[in-house]
This record gives sequence, C-alpha cells and structure tokens, in this order.
Amino acid sequence: MDVLTTIADNFVDDFAEPDEDVSDEQPLYEHFRFVADRNQSLIRIDKFLIDRMTHVSRNRIQMAAEAGCILVNNKAIKSNYRIKPFDLVSIMMARPRIDFEVLPEDIPLNIVYEDDELLVVNKPAGLVVHPGHGNYTGTLVNGLAWHLKDNPLCDFTDTRIGLIHRIDKDTSGLLVVAKTPEAKTHLSLQFFNKTTHRKYIAMVWGGIKEDAGTIEGNIGRDPHDRLKMTVFPDGEQGKPAITHFNVLKRLGYVSLLDCRLETGRTHQIRAHVSYIGHPVFNDTRYGGDRILKGQNFSKYKQFVQNCFDTCPRQALHAKTLGFIHPTTGKELFFDSDIPDDIQVLIDKWEKYFKN
Repeated sequence: MDVLTTIADNFVDDFAEPDEDVSDEQPLYEHFRFVADRNQSLIRIDKFLIDRMTHVSRNRIQMAAEAGCILVNNKAIKSNYRIKPFDLVSIMMARPRIDFEVLPEDIPLNIVYEDDELLVVNKPAGLVVHPGHGNYTGTLVNGLAWHLKDNPLCDFTDTRIGLIHRIDKDTSGLLVVAKTPEAKTHLSLQFFNKTTHRKYIAMVWGGIKEDAGTIEGNIGRDPHDRLKMTVFPDGEQGKPAITHFNVLKRLGYVSLLDCRLETGRTHQIRAHVSYIGHPVFNDTRYGGDRILKGQNFSKYKQFVQNCFDTCPRQALHAKTLGFIHPTTGKELFFDSDIPDDIQVLIDKWEKYFKN
C-alpha cells in the first residue's frame, strides 16, 4: 500500500468542509513504523523513508513531513531532519488504519466532467461522502469504487478514494475527485493554499442589512455538543475561518445568499451564518428548522411548514467549483443548477413575499 498517496487526507482536515461525523480536532493514527538500526548513517528522513517505502516519491515524503505526519521519537519533524541510530519513525494519518477494502457499489453518480486525471461529480443531498463509524456502504466513495474499479491506481483500502474535499450529507453540490496519486497531491495543494474557487447558494433566516460582507471567526468543535461547530471570535480556540457573502435576493423573512469560502472548515457556512444570527433555512443542527422570523399567524406557520416539507434538509448547495488542472495547467470552472428542492423553496418565498 502506498500510504503517502493518501497525504491529501491529512490536508483535507485543515481546509475542507467535512461530513458531520468528522472531528475538527482529529487525532493522528499510526499507520507505519520504522526503527533505525545501530549502524544507521546520518541521512535525511526523506532519503531514509524512500528506501523503505515502494512507489512513494521523495516529494510526497517531504509534503508529509511538512504536514506534520512524520514523527521521530513521537515528535513531528521536517523533511531536512537527519535520522540517527535507534530513531523511531512513525507515519501518521488523520484516520485510523482500517484493514478492509471499500466495497464497490453500483450507485448512480452525476458526473459532470471526467478525464484521465480527475472527475467532477454533482452530489445529491442525502448521500454520505465516505464510509465511517460503522457506515461502510451506500456512500459516494462506494459509488466511486464501482466507477473506478478498473483503475489500477486506486487504493481500495483507502476509505476516501480520490477525495480532495468533502461536503455534508445533506448539502448538495460539486466535488472534484482525483484518479491518480499525482492528481490528488496537486489538487490537495490547491485547496491547502486556498487557490480554488468555491461558491455556495444558501437560504438563511432573516434579512441581512448589508448587500455584501465577510464573516470571520475561528471555528471549532462545540464543547457542549460534539456534533456541532461553534465560532470562537477571540481566536482562543478552533481554526481561522473566513466566509464572504453577497445577498442575491431579499424575500421578506428569509434571504438568498451567495457564499464564497476563503477557508474550508467543518460546517463553515452553517456555523458562520448561525453566528451572525441568520441560520441556514431548515438546518436542524443549527436551529434553522424553527420559525425564527415572521408572524405568529396560523397561515404563516402552515406556509413555513410546507416550506420545510418542500426542502427537508438544510438549504445549502455547492454551486460552483474552479481549480487548475493538475496536468494541463488550464483553469477549469464548473457551475451546477440549483437543485429542485431549493428552487421550489425559492419560488414559494418569492410568491409569498410578493403577496
């Protein structure tokens, strides 16, 4: 197994918007261990590892070291570290080592682009991105395993085959998937360096005064609810997060936003808009599944309930995605239609607002 081809997984936890079952403060798990013998010469750690791990490039080993995934005597080291006799070297990953293969399943995938290096898929709401916590079937990754089953470069012991970033189960939208280790490394660095372009459409509760704005605040795991993220404005906890938004439509008691991610933390948009008092519509985790604005009339309550039934998930969609192709160097840009459930929701509020 080429363990360092999964180095992207370590980067992902810093910049992606993972599924709800992924902890923002993840521990690292040991996948491989080497002990230098008594006659070990003083050579760089990347040279030491490249002699012991097949099919791994020196560049990937250096990236792993810079990402803090290589420990020597239980301390993270850089790629210029020189190995000494009896040094204990550990290769760490952000996921436990799982000794099983991803089960390929013939799950329909809406693939909007594909070539020899990558593919872009438009994920529907309700589909979990990757296996985890006993849920090892029926995910996007299982569908990818089926689609890529004849690709000799895919590692089916990796529960995140080709994934560069992730979106929540009940968020719909565009994802890029790498088909080669080189593409995965290249694309992961683009996300890590924040050079990709991602925009989301979100319906939120309330009327936002500004036509455009930026939400800043560290995001970390809520100490009172491990399934939620919270904003730490003073920066004493969590990781820096920045969300830019534009108001596309003002629909009385709700607003339609265009949100651009500068960073990509767990539940970033959902946590940020909730922090400023405008939760995503029908977001059960952040309180958007209650009537937060409007009148106390029974007809209005029934209207909102009909809206909840129309879009029975958070009204959030990853609409656009742009990045540089890892081989051609050309910029690729993809745009997806607003899903039917969110579009019908918008139409309902437009009609209600006009009346």
